[in-house]
Amino acid sequence: MVIAKALTIAGSDSGGGAGIQADLKTFQELDAYGMSIITAVTAQNTLGVHGVYPIPLNGIVEQIDAIGKDMGTNALKTGMLFSSEIIEAVSERIHHYQWDNVVIDPVMIAKGGAKLLQDEAVNALIDTLIPLSTVVTPNIPEAEIITDRKIKTMDDRKRAAQDIVRMGATSVVMKGGHGSEDDVVDLFFDGETFVEMTSPRIDTRHTHGTGCTFSAAITAELAKGVEIKQAVLTAKDFTRAAIETELGIGEGHGPTNHWAYKKRGVKSF
Repeated sequence: MVIAKALTIAGSDSGGGAGIQADLKTFQELDAYGMSIITAVTAQNTLGVHGVYPIPLNGIVEQIDAIGKDMGTNALKTGMLFSSEIIEAVSERIHHYQWDNVVIDPVMIAKGGAKLLQDEAVNALIDTLIPLSTVVTPNIPEAEIITDRKIKTMDDRKRAAQDIVRMGATSVVMKGGHGSEDDVVDLFFDGETFVEMTSPRIDTRHTHGTGCTFSAAITAELAKGVEIKQAVLTAKDFTRAAIETELGIGEGHGPTNHWAYKKRGVKSF
């Protein structure tokens, strides 16, 4: 029996809706064995992030080495990395272990507006981590920061996606949840072809952790050997199911339903 192994390098969400908690739930639901490297601990619930406590750098490196020297991984994702020092250390260890199938979720701002990536860390993300990536999964505001361009139209999104590929990424999925269209249009670009993936917008406030869940689903599928475009389509379907079947937990931006995909059993893509 071949076990697909998936690793998340990200922050901890005490509310369980995002971060490594969302990633591990997603890995499990998609039949991948999940492992985690915690980069920071957050005091967080559906109302916002109330505190961020980065793990000491040597603690992060030792966690990575513990996995790298023994278990290895078939795919990995990064989420909240917080500082340039953490980004550079994580990039160096990924390169050291020659890990591929690298999914970069450039977590920058929480749903409630809390900053989860220091300003000076953006250059480190561009210079050291994006060149290692199989796919980068920014939302529109994150893509604006990474590319230093305003994104209003679909043509703007396409130009930004091309910019990110020129930075060294193999492919990009620009999530469309922040777009102005009636439907959500996620844009996939593999360096040659653009694919617009459209789905109806869901009217709900319970969307906490959707970006983490989406990138984790891609990671799980890549760990199983699925081709990148199909991995992205499955991740979109998984995330849509998680949003549609809301849990209604908390007074603010509640978590999505990570078990909805398997229970629904019907794919829309």
